[in-house]
Amino acid sequence: MKNLMKKWNELSLVKQIIVGLIIGIILAVAIPEAAKPIVIIGSLFVGALKAVAPILVFFLVMSAIAQHKAGHETNMKSIIVLYLLGTFLAGLLAVVASFMFPVNLTLTANAENVTAPGGVAEVLKSLLMNIVDNPVKALYNANYIGILSWALLLGFALRNAPDSTKIMISNFSEAVSQIVKWVINFAPLGIMGLVFDAIATNGIESLLSYGQLLAVLIGCMAFVALVINPIIVFAYIRKNPFPLVFKCLKESGITAFFTRSSAANIPVNMSLCEKLGLDKDTYSVSIPLGATINMAGAAVTIAVLTLAAVHTLGIKVDIGTAIILSVLSAICACGASGVAGGSLLLIPLACSLFGIQNDIAMKVVGVGFIVGVLQDSCETALNSSTDVIFTATAEFAKRRKEGKEIVINR
Repeated sequence: MKNLMKKWNELSLVKQIIVGLIIGIILAVAIPEAAKPIVIIGSLFVGALKAVAPILVFFLVMSAIAQHKAGHETNMKSIIVLYLLGTFLAGLLAVVASFMFPVNLTLTANAENVTAPGGVAEVLKSLLMNIVDNPVKALYNANYIGILSWALLLGFALRNAPDSTKIMISNFSEAVSQIVKWVINFAPLGIMGLVFDAIATNGIESLLSYGQLLAVLIGCMAFVALVINPIIVFAYIRKNPFPLVFKCLKESGITAFFTRSSAANIPVNMSLCEKLGLDKDTYSVSIPLGATINMAGAAVTIAVLTLAAVHTLGIKVDIGTAIILSVLSAICACGASGVAGGSLLLIPLACSLFGIQNDIAMKVVGVGFIVGVLQDSCETALNSSTDVIFTATAEFAKRRKEGKEIVINR
């Protein structure tokens, strides 16, 4: 048993996760009823990540801002540009793909007990209200916009505080980071429970009737991950982008795929940024911000499902309206929540652009929930891994300009 544990500990976390993944699949196929209790492990893992992530973000951002040295540059402007550019290009790709491969839906499903926003103004108002949310409420509800705003304000307010105060905040930050590392060590068991639950509950059969829709959705997300993102990275760092892209997909995308929450994956991304040797002052802010506004996968989901409804209803769409949809899907995606299924509730907003009634739009949302077992997993994997890719890209581009060597740690 000792030798087995020693060999297990020698494996990298990604290899351990793959082992957990395989075991989860085998148990779900072979003995789904007998192995049902392991579902609780997956729920505990995601629950622990979601519980610790808001506190981690709050202390990391506050500590980074409070201890920021004058004259020390960060790359936040470049990162925000990358986030917005990537989200817009994903929405544009989804529009083009939807015209090339039109999808017709059977609108029988409905989404109950959900409320969609009434317009872009409502989405923007919600974002602004989240900024001024009560700090305790923001932490309790995992409102990352509110957490970020309070952490930034407190960080700036503490810039002139005594060193002892800054050290105390830094110690809290390091303590929460250590707790996160402990939680992440349980990722193989957690993902085993999550994949078991996904297969045992939904099965693959329930998705077969939506094969074409899933093909367009997942195809667009794969194209963004493997073509558009690498092109953007290459344009900035002028080096082979794939080592960075594949590392982020492997170490961030896999856990995000199963947790289906950009917010829950924040601790994983923080750890990956540390491994890549990135500036903590930058990634402690850019990663939680990315979990809120860097939503390429959400832009794809909104555009594809909206145009699927348009094709189903036989509505004619001109090029100008399609471009507006690309922009709208990007704006809506930035307002999508960092939790599972957040982008689906913004589909009625995009559908309103084509005069589609809300009751029909909510049926499209219902279809989205049906395919969500794969769609939302792929969407979150793309969104979350891209947070690290663009954070790293901005820093590597800065190093290239300074003539420094770019090294992607293996």
